Amino acid sequence: MTPSETIAPARRRAKRSTGGVSLGRASSAEAKRIAAAILEALAGERTPIQAAQALAVSLPRYYQLEAAGLRGLLAACEPKPRGRQPNLDAELTALRRQNERLQRDVSRQQSLVRLTQKAAGLTAPAPPPKAAGKKVQKRKPVARALAVAERLREERSEVAPGENGVPPA
Repeated sequence: MTPSETIAPARRRAKRSTGGVSLGRASSAEAKRIAAAILEALAGERTPIQAAQALAVSLPRYYQLEAAGLRGLLAACEPKPRGRQPNLDAELTALRRQNERLQRDVSRQQSLVRLTQKAAGLTAPAPPPKAAGKKVQKRKPVARALAVAERLREERSEVAPGENGVPPA
């Protein structure tokens, strides 16, 4: 055996295709078709009118698709921050757990206060007295839905029967 045979063979690099092997795997056929037409138009292989015809869309719609594609390209080219990024879902879950724990603590503390007051023979504190000289007016309940319904009835009566395709009653 030669020394080169005893050493494990070197790994060969996998051949890479342009754009990566997994380019577009998660994309729909429609998205791939639109992207191909936009790239062909940007490369000068087709005119925007031909690309719009190939996609069966109007020229203004083609330009909307092209602009959206270029916005996506620019967003993907933005530099990514280094290191581990905060996970907002995990943070939200942790905050919810903390909120539940604190609510349990408050309930426990309130029951301990009530038990202590009861054991000491104390009464619960009275609510603060109302400000002297001020008259408290009760608010008349208003159903906003009734006011809106009345307004709609008024608008409907303003439109003469037979207008706007409404047959006379």
